[in-house]
Amino acid sequence: MTSVRKGQAPPRLERDEFRRKFMDGFFDPAYQQVSGELAKVEEVAWQAYQDKRKAPRTVKAGAGFADPGYDLSIEWKAARDRLLAAELHQKKADTPHRVLLVNASARNDGSCPGEMSKTWRLTKIARDTLSEYGIEADLLDLSRLTSDYDRHIHPCKACASTAMPLCHWPCSCYPNHAERQTGDWMNEIYERWVAAHGIIILTPVYWYQTPSTLKLMIDRLVCADGGNPDPSSTQGKDAEKAKEMELAGWDYPKHLAGRAFGVVVHGDVAGIEGTRRSLTDWLNWMGLVDSGSFGTLDRFIGYYESYAESHEALDRDTNVQEEVRNVARAVALTVQDLRAGRVVPPSAKLEAPRPK
Repeated sequence: MTSVRKGQAPPRLERDEFRRKFMDGFFDPAYQQVSGELAKVEEVAWQAYQDKRKAPRTVKAGAGFADPGYDLSIEWKAARDRLLAAELHQKKADTPHRVLLVNASARNDGSCPGEMSKTWRLTKIARDTLSEYGIEADLLDLSRLTSDYDRHIHPCKACASTAMPLCHWPCSCYPNHAERQTGDWMNEIYERWVAAHGIIILTPVYWYQTPSTLKLMIDRLVCADGGNPDPSSTQGKDAEKAKEMELAGWDYPKHLAGRAFGVVVHGDVAGIEGTRRSLTDWLNWMGLVDSGSFGTLDRFIGYYESYAESHEALDRDTNVQEEVRNVARAVALTVQDLRAGRVVPPSAKLEAPRPK
């Protein structure tokens, strides 16, 4: 029997430190006029923190769950119900083809850079191309993490590394109201992935890797690759119970398998090939379907030229613009073939001897 290792977690906050951290969120002097009211709110927040009220509003799990009497977060239950509805709609034969376009750049003209990103322009090129094929394009702009009020993708807590059944589908780690880990975008993003028949990720290279905006989403999608759709089976976050379940046999369900994918990676100096490979490897591992050589692209735009003129470099590079259109076309054709049954990916016919 394996054991649950302990001893890393930091100590809980003391009363004064909690108050200081809470009040840091109200640094603007304008809040001084409601300081008394804020003190009352802070006291409630302190009690929630002390009592570890992660999910203060719950509902009984009900039929279909391992423990029908388990208290599920109403927010998790609502997210799960939306995923089930989205999956049902996605699988209907008469549902229009739908492709999720992910703009992974952190830059937009509503935040500090003051200018739109080249990735945004490439994403719109892909969107317009998909529309020519009669495909619904859902544009997910991850740069909104940098410009929207209180919008977050909180980091993955790595429950899967303790035991796969501890990682719930969709993620149950957030929101955590006791720790004020709220405003999480992922429940909406899960639904948009589930509703899609194809995915195209368009990203710049930041320091030889994807931007943190994209990496946050990627890490939080781990629950789509083997995640447990029933938190009641682990009594929430009972690590020992989750280990027992995995060791007894776990099938690591791939919740997003069978969707087509395309990837566009661009940079200006280095890192495009490694970033493209890591993204395609990840998507293949998740069971998504490669759209062929035209469906993945890595290109330099304005190689070793100034940042100030990078948009002009993209203006001139009509070839890369056409290559992005080809990525969209490749994904569109793959979606059509998959849904018509003209193409069946080998992964649908084979069984991994050691799934994980």
